[in-house]
Amino acid sequence: MRAGRERWHVIVVGGGFAGLGCARKLAKRKDVHVTLLDRNNYHQFQPMLYQVATSLIPASNIVYSLRKVFRRHPNVDVKLADVASIDPASGTVTATDGGQWSGDAIVLAAGSEPNFFGTPGADRDAFPLYSLEDANRLRSRIIGVFEHADRDPSLLDRGALTFVVVGGGPTGVETAGALADMIRQTMPMEYRDLPVAEAQVHIVDMAPTLLGPFSPRAHEYVDKVLGKKGVQIHVGAKVERVAADGVTLGDGTRIKSRCVVWGGGIESPPLAAAAGVPQGGGGRIDVTPELAVPGFPRFYAIGDVANICDEDGEQLPQLGSVALQSGRCAAANLLADFDGAPPQPFRYRDKGIMAMIGRGAAIAEMGKRRREVHGIVAFGAWLGVHTVLMTGIRNRILTFVDWGWAYLSKTRGPQVLDRATAAAIDWGESSEPESTAGARERAPTPH
Repeated sequence: MRAGRERWHVIVVGGGFAGLGCARKLAKRKDVHVTLLDRNNYHQFQPMLYQVATSLIPASNIVYSLRKVFRRHPNVDVKLADVASIDPASGTVTATDGGQWSGDAIVLAAGSEPNFFGTPGADRDAFPLYSLEDANRLRSRIIGVFEHADRDPSLLDRGALTFVVVGGGPTGVETAGALADMIRQTMPMEYRDLPVAEAQVHIVDMAPTLLGPFSPRAHEYVDKVLGKKGVQIHVGAKVERVAADGVTLGDGTRIKSRCVVWGGGIESPPLAAAAGVPQGGGGRIDVTPELAVPGFPRFYAIGDVANICDEDGEQLPQLGSVALQSGRCAAANLLADFDGAPPQPFRYRDKGIMAMIGRGAAIAEMGKRRREVHGIVAFGAWLGVHTVLMTGIRNRILTFVDWGWAYLSKTRGPQVLDRATAAAIDWGESSEPESTAGARERAPTPH
C-alpha cells in the first residue's frame, strides 16, 4: 500500500450482477474512483430474459441504465466499451477501438456466453437466451413462425409450430413452461384461423432428469407440470446436430422445427483468455478464496467468469446470487487492501434455488437445508425474490403489474415483430434423412 494516497482508481469490467455489486460497494467510499466498463449502457436482469422472449413482459422492464444507478455517485464513471484485453501487471484495460484505462486495481466481471459444446450448427441455427438481444431475437422468431403459419397452415408439416428447447436446467425448463403457456392460453385468441392446438414444445437434455440439482420429488413435480402443459420431455438424449429446419438427436431422431432455443450451458467469454492468466474448468479463471487471481496483485475475477469455491472447496454454480455476493466481497477486500488490512475469504450465503415452470407453478428449495416448496407458494416466492433483486423501483412495479395481468388474464404483452431478420425464415428442407426412432420420451399427461 502506498502511504498517503488520497484516491484509488478501480476499473470494473462488466455491469452484470457481479460488476454492479462490486461497483456499488466501492462507490460508497469517496477516496475511491471507479470506472465501470461495459459493452452496453445498461444492466440486464438475466433471470427473466425468457419472459421477454415469450412476450410475458416488455424488455424495458428488465434493463436499467448503468449511469442512472450511479447518478448520485460522482466518483463512478460509466463508459461504453467493448473490452479486448487486460494487462493485470500494469493495471491497464484496452477496448476494441483502442481506448485505454489504467488503474490501481482491476475487477473482471465479464460474465459468460453460450456454450454449444461443439454441436454442429448450434451456433448458427439455434437461438441462445443469455442477453437482451437474444431475448428480442427469440421473441421475434416465435411470433414470426406463427405469422408464417397463419398465412400458410401447410407449414405446420415443416415444423412451423414445433419448438425445441435444448437444456434441462432452469433456463430450459422456465422457457419450455412459458412457451407452453403462451401457446395454450394466448395464441388461440391471437390466431383464430390457425390450428394452434397442433403446436408442440419439446425439451431435450442429456441428463436423466430435468433440473438435476433439485430433489427427486422436485423432478417428479416438474415432469408432471410440464406434462400437463403438453411439453414432450426427452431425457438422456444428446443433440447431435442443429439445422435451420430442426434438430437431430443421438439416436437418429429428427424433430422438425424452425425455432430451437439453446439453454444448454455457458462458458467463459474470450476476455478470460485475453487477460493472460491461467484458466481452469470451463475456461474460467481460478481464483483464491479471497477472489483474487494468484500472482497478480489487485486483480480480481468474480461472477461467471471465475471458478469460485465454497468453504469446503466445492465449486459454486454460475448463479446471480453467487455473482452479486462475490462482487461485494471483492470490493470489501480491495477496500481492506487500500486501508492496509488483510482480505477475507468469500463466504457464500446460500439462499437456495428455485425455478418457475409456468403460470402458478414453481419449485423452491430454500436455504442450505433445501426446505422444499412447490406450486403456488413457490410461485409467490419466485416472484418476490426476483422482484427484490431487480434494479429500479419503476422496473419492479411495472413488472409486478405485468405479472399480475398475465396471471389474471390470458393476454400477453408486446407481440410485435421488431427483429425482421429473426422472422425471415427459409422454409426449405435439409437433405438429412428422417428417422422415427425416439429418445426416451415421456408422453404428456392428459389435461
